[in-house]
Amino acid sequence: MSTIMDKLYKRVEERGVVCLGLDTAIEYVPEHIKKGKSDEDAIVEFNKQIIEKTFDVVACFKVQIAYYEALGISGMMAYKRTLELLREKDAIIVADIKRGDIAATAKMYAKAHFEGDFEADFITLNPYMGMDSIEPYLPFMETGKKGIFSLVRTSNKGAEDIEYLDTTSGDKVYSIVGDKLMEMGKTLISDCGYHPLGGVIGCTHVEEGIAIRKRFDSMFFLIPGYGAQGGKAEDVAMYLNNGNGGVVNSSRGILLAYKKENRPEEFAICAREETIRMRDEINTAVKNL
Repeated sequence: MSTIMDKLYKRVEERGVVCLGLDTAIEYVPEHIKKGKSDEDAIVEFNKQIIEKTFDVVACFKVQIAYYEALGISGMMAYKRTLELLREKDAIIVADIKRGDIAATAKMYAKAHFEGDFEADFITLNPYMGMDSIEPYLPFMETGKKGIFSLVRTSNKGAEDIEYLDTTSGDKVYSIVGDKLMEMGKTLISDCGYHPLGGVIGCTHVEEGIAIRKRFDSMFFLIPGYGAQGGKAEDVAMYLNNGNGGVVNSSRGILLAYKKENRPEEFAICAREETIRMRDEINTAVKNL
């Protein structure tokens, strides 16, 4: 059976490692798109044009729910409509929701984001309440159709506050979290060699990159931190496995590429150009390892 992990792995092979973040604030939308439209319609039109110009050069799209929640009901309608646009293109969807709760509550989060109006292929989770916050999602992953990206070692400065604390074993907290995810996923490994319990592994702390990739060899990575947060292509490359085994997120760098070029009328074309530039830069870094 071909799984969602096999599909993502193949997309990376075919289209490159870019994960395009549709973290769309209304302020990002050019004035000519907003004119005469509600915020909901303007955001959807902006996303639609970005998707149409980039879907063949990205591995997946990440939709950050907070940008839509902030606009209330109309924002959530924009979120729903954006997911529909992505499904029409057979795009792989990562819903960036970062939920972290247990028992019945977690089951409801799973139902909300793996079924119905807000259905996605992957969702992001926060495991730092404990691994029982991940368990309610396992039935969906066991079907082969859904996956998660769990926070492991993130790209923000505050990662050092908890994730980098030493444990009695001598390992960092993030290493223990990664090990537990590996254990949970070991019976769910797909033909591509990865299980559906992916990890969010930031590329801004480069010192342990090679060791992390080796330690979590069957974990597919969602890699933030490239570009605006300081991560470089050569940093990203060490978290990949021969150019696969992970996707690299860029949100504002792609969505707002038109501002650097002062080409608001061609915002979607600029997004495509930036996506290809990013993809090719990372591919070159992988070859130079």
